Amino acid sequence: MQLIWLRSDLRIDDNTALAAACQRGPTLALWIASPGQWLAHDDAACKVDFWLRNLRQLRQALEALNIPLLIRTTDTWASVPQCVLEVCQQHRVQAVHWNDEYGINETRRDQATRQCLRQAGIETTSHLDQLLFKPGSILTRGGHYFQVFSQFKRVCLEHLHRDLPALVPPVSRQAPVAVPSDPIPSHIDGFDAPAEALRQHWPAGEEQARYRLKSFVDEHIEDYQQQRDLPARPGTSQLSPYLAAGVLSPRQCLHAALAGNRGEFDSGNIGVQTWINELLWREFYKHVLVGYPRVSRHRAFRPHTEALPWRHAPDDLEAWKQGRTGFPIIDAAMRQLLETGWMHNRLRMIVAMFLSKNLLIDWRHGERHFMRHLIDGDLAANNGGWQWSASTGTDAVPYFRIFNPITQSQRFDPHGRFIRHWLPELSDKDDKSIHYPVKSSDLFATNYYSSPIVDLDSSRQRALAAFKDLPSWQDQGALP
Repeated sequence: MQLIWLRSDLRIDDNTALAAACQRGPTLALWIASPGQWLAHDDAACKVDFWLRNLRQLRQALEALNIPLLIRTTDTWASVPQCVLEVCQQHRVQAVHWNDEYGINETRRDQATRQCLRQAGIETTSHLDQLLFKPGSILTRGGHYFQVFSQFKRVCLEHLHRDLPALVPPVSRQAPVAVPSDPIPSHIDGFDAPAEALRQHWPAGEEQARYRLKSFVDEHIEDYQQQRDLPARPGTSQLSPYLAAGVLSPRQCLHAALAGNRGEFDSGNIGVQTWINELLWREFYKHVLVGYPRVSRHRAFRPHTEALPWRHAPDDLEAWKQGRTGFPIIDAAMRQLLETGWMHNRLRMIVAMFLSKNLLIDWRHGERHFMRHLIDGDLAANNGGWQWSASTGTDAVPYFRIFNPITQSQRFDPHGRFIRHWLPELSDKDDKSIHYPVKSSDLFATNYYSSPIVDLDSSRQRALAAFKDLPSWQDQGALP
């Protein structure tokens, strides 16, 4: 008997470990809930709910293949090795397959599980699935992990031109096994059920993920370069929740994009090229997670930036979290996050830079808040994006580049459509004043909007001074 241990790979199609297990013999599937670990990782309640909803769809697909799905619960990953061993002993499993995950805690969990099973004489095999390239296979000439995306991308494209990662062959239906599937939990203690509107915004299942991918490639990818920065337009794929949960694979995304561009990576339609570039950014941050494990510990990639004099400003932080900063594009973005579990990528950069530069609040507070609310929360991508915006990370924006939320709003939401949707109290403002409304002098006004909590010019100078006073990057030596 073979066992596929499912984690962030909740799909049938193009699932490397599942296909490998089924090729070797009768297969069982296992999924383990670890609520204590998820709370420690700041996983969002809407993300846990999304996992459960996808599991219900996945169980049906597995049962159609005569593959039972077993559900177990351990509070933390420390108990996972024994949990997997007990399943193997109960069902006489000879080999366990799983798809690699990345991060310090994930790596330690998998190493401990492998050791436990091997001591019991049970074979273990891990597979590449979340990424196009195995970490450690894309390195500098000196044998180090890349620190600059453009150089990483160039080597990735060279590899892709030589050898395009193939999709995994479909899994065949196996003979029935006398093991019933377990019921999928309706909820997990410690994680409140999200609003029904949020659930409807993110339907579960592979069929929905494939439909969204096809619709994006057919209808929007050609204009992606022009539309992706406009939050009021449907210019992005919104596939990140499905990629984060493994309902869709990066290989499926890559093949779909190439099919619409005559197989070209770096020529042809600029929209396709730009979207493939975003897939490689996702790849890059996961390689960084492996090559520079300090970021898994929520440490700055650039060590000297740990000396930044971050402000302790709980009121400002709370106003930012709740969308009450007095800057409409910031507040609209933060309300989008709270209500949908997702935020447009351009807005993620704007609000992150506002928190870390204009408010000079430690980027880790923002990183944690995002993880606690994002349905697509992913350690590598979230950490990478926050450190880029805060100028503490790999390939970071220069510290002196500080987005002005007003000019960003005027440029990317020129008619205020996005702002009006999320800030109805500003619906009567014209296209010019909506980006920076003046507080009403009417004490009884019903459309009251917050005054700005910070002056942009003076806060910009404060941030520049804080960064400029840091020891130089060259004085820090090599990264550990």
